[in-house]
Amino acid sequence: MIHSNSILKHRRVLIVDDQEINRDVLGMILEDGYETLFATNGQEALDCIRQNDYDISLLLLDLMMPVMDGFEVMERMKKDPLMQAIPVIVLTSEKSAELKALQLGAADFITKPFDLAEVILARAERVIELCEGKELISSAEHDSLTGLYTRNFFYEYVNRLYLYHPEQKMDALSLNMEKFHMINELYGREFGDEVIRVIGKAILSFLSETQGIAGRFEADTFEIWCMHRDDYAPLLETVLASLRDSFPKISLHVRIGVMPFDGATEPLLMFDRARTACNRARGDYQNPLVVYDEKLKKKEHLQQQLIHDLQAAVEEKQFQVYYQPKYNIQCDPPKLCSAEALIRWKHPELGMISPGEFIPLFEENGMIHVVDKFVWKEAAAQLSRWDETYPTLPLSVSVNLSRSEMFDSTLVQQLVDLVKENHLDFPRFKLEVTESAYTDDEKQLLDVVSRLRNAGFEVEMDDFGSGYSSLNMLSSMPIDVLKMDMKFVRNIETNPTDRKLITLILDIARYLKTPVVAEGVENEAQLAFLKQEKCDLVQGYYFSRPVPAEEFEKLILKELQIKRNEP
Repeated sequence: MIHSNSILKHRRVLIVDDQEINRDVLGMILEDGYETLFATNGQEALDCIRQNDYDISLLLLDLMMPVMDGFEVMERMKKDPLMQAIPVIVLTSEKSAELKALQLGAADFITKPFDLAEVILARAERVIELCEGKELISSAEHDSLTGLYTRNFFYEYVNRLYLYHPEQKMDALSLNMEKFHMINELYGREFGDEVIRVIGKAILSFLSETQGIAGRFEADTFEIWCMHRDDYAPLLETVLASLRDSFPKISLHVRIGVMPFDGATEPLLMFDRARTACNRARGDYQNPLVVYDEKLKKKEHLQQQLIHDLQAAVEEKQFQVYYQPKYNIQCDPPKLCSAEALIRWKHPELGMISPGEFIPLFEENGMIHVVDKFVWKEAAAQLSRWDETYPTLPLSVSVNLSRSEMFDSTLVQQLVDLVKENHLDFPRFKLEVTESAYTDDEKQLLDVVSRLRNAGFEVEMDDFGSGYSSLNMLSSMPIDVLKMDMKFVRNIETNPTDRKLITLILDIARYLKTPVVAEGVENEAQLAFLKQEKCDLVQGYYFSRPVPAEEFEKLILKELQIKRNEP
């Protein structure tokens, strides 16, 4: 390949020879194509490289020189990471020196007396281009922040290792930072980059003790392919200790998923399973290291089946809506006034499936809207039937809105149409939004809630007190009802702090003129305390667990009987 002189002039060639005639000859051959520099011995050569900020494209190096010979120059260059990248062509007339020069990193040889000028130019240009090509590959091969492999190169090398060394027992690991996006938002991207560098360095330290390679993908995703071991707690501790040492004032957490060698699973599937294990550890600061095992495998297969069966569950009405009553306890006896609509799944093969199995799954994979819309439709139709059958007891029903729905531009119109189709009063078809949803995109979510309220809906904040935003958002949050997280109620009898927090929440709600629903009420003592503290509404097993519509009607009839017997 022939380059124009204007490009080649940017390449510097350092000619190192103690014989002036040799320097002159090589200088004349190269001067039209390169910027040439000269040194008479090895020490001058090293000094010249440093003075030019290591910006040398090629070293033409004589082996036999005073002060410092060419062999020592190459030995020193091997120990300097910046000099290692400079290619060396050795100038020699002794064949016996070639092997040692190759072992020290020489890229080529030019024999003395010198070949034709065209041959020397061709050798110089070939070595420089090979080196520059290697640098280009290296820049794509390695992540710029950590020096670990990039995704494509990592998987390529993993597959080669697996192909050529199938006898080696290798594990697949996936490592993630907890809430890395929040770290960037709170402390800035430069800080986040430094966190990533520290993790990368800790992984390299771990790999220095075992055979393996590692890659960094996207923001905070790391994957490792290494020799099998029984315990990866030392790796976790290495990473966490590095983070503590580097950022002592900030609490940083990572999670690791491990797919151990099993002799049957190919690498890509092993990494899929390692990521599954890593995801299981999300938010679990007590157990941040999860190993993919038979139990997790069964759970993964179950989840795949549930995803596959979702549409049939809707079409065949395998889903059932249950209703848990809410009672006004500031009257005697407590009065049934509302219900929360909750989903249940009666699977034809698996039987009754807990919402804890499928709700988080569909939230994670983006299919929760299918479930929610089924509940909305069924609950609205049921409330309409109750209005017709029991007109003297105008109940309300609340349904849940998942986070993903709050960012659907058609949400408000969908709900408005549903209420109108069923001839309901808007305030009696209540909408519950979890408190944690407000932390995702506060501005947009507040705007959506405001539009829902302007349409006539009442909005309840579910799980109030479980997240980070409770107190600082109350002043601006457009809500109509607070639903107090059940963890406060659970410990009323044993934990004075929780009792005090309940009192505080109720005081704040009264100041804001916002009614409060307490969830999880299970016994008389809890009910008595909440009534004493002027809590408005409660729900929980004390009154009833969630029940199908036909059983809920028994509660309605009981309430009507009480109403008829009132003086």
